[in-house]
Amino acid sequence: MEEHVHHVEHPDMYDPESSKIGMWLFIFTELLLFGGLFLVYAVYRYMNADAFHLAAEQLNTTIGAFNTVILLISSMTVAMATTALQKGHKKIAIGLVAVTFLIGVGFLINKWIEWGVKFDHGIWPGSEHMLETMSQGEILFFGLYFVMTGLHGVHIIVGMIIMGYAIRGLLNGKVNAERPSLLDNCGLYWHLVDLIWIFLFPLFYLIT
Repeated sequence: MEEHVHHVEHPDMYDPESSKIGMWLFIFTELLLFGGLFLVYAVYRYMNADAFHLAAEQLNTTIGAFNTVILLISSMTVAMATTALQKGHKKIAIGLVAVTFLIGVGFLINKWIEWGVKFDHGIWPGSEHMLETMSQGEILFFGLYFVMTGLHGVHIIVGMIIMGYAIRGLLNGKVNAERPSLLDNCGLYWHLVDLIWIFLFPLFYLIT
């Protein structure tokens, strides 16, 4: 009697290509989201050029520039982590991801300080100070500022959560030179976060 052998796939099948394709699709949707916001910004800035310039002068360019620099450094460290893992240097990879995570924390602290100063001056969406003392164009500027930088901050937090999973995977061996997808995708997502900020910084802080 002929025996039928059934091959059952292991539930932990490793599929790096599907994982990477999924991440690229997700990144594409995020680019569409921010692309729409950038378009809204461009329209309102064209309609309220002087008011946008006046409102931008109230932002702290030094903090914005500092955050830009540290995010660029974090892109380098997460890329170095991927390279280190490919070469089998697990501890170095873990250390570099941890450094990237700490840079993310630093970015959020700086942003919280910057937002705190604005709150102390009565500047937040819908505040009486803004409604009574600012033009419609300035109100639009700060509305977009809080929405877009706040949404970017959420993406920073998500990126840090992914880093946490990547570090855990590196520690328990589930992420290694043969199975680097989680760290690779973490790097791709973090590069997206940095890219978005590179656009946000000049749009809000360097208006001329």
